[in-house]
Amino acid sequence: MIGKVGGVLPKMIATENDVAGKASGPDFASFIKEASKNSVETLKDGELMSIKGVTGEADLTDVVAAVNSAEATLQLVTTLRDRMIQAYQEIIRMPI
Repeated sequence: MIGKVGGVLPKMIATENDVAGKASGPDFASFIKEASKNSVETLKDGELMSIKGVTGEADLTDVVAAVNSAEATLQLVTTLRDRMIQAYQEIIRMPI
């Protein structure tokens, strides 16, 4: 019984130290960069499908789906921008 606890405890401590020492995943700047690239691509796809719909090259349901996705992405980006500006303003208002 003691051997089992002794074997598990060092693994748990090592895992906690790994989590505390480094983040598992991309940093915030690379996350924002990748999210902005994906957002731009979604908006471009929506525009392209709109053009294809006007010229008659695409099905109406595909055009509607692409435009709805682009609209949702634009709303998300706008909301995130507003939240980031609010957070920045709160930080600026903090006393030193």
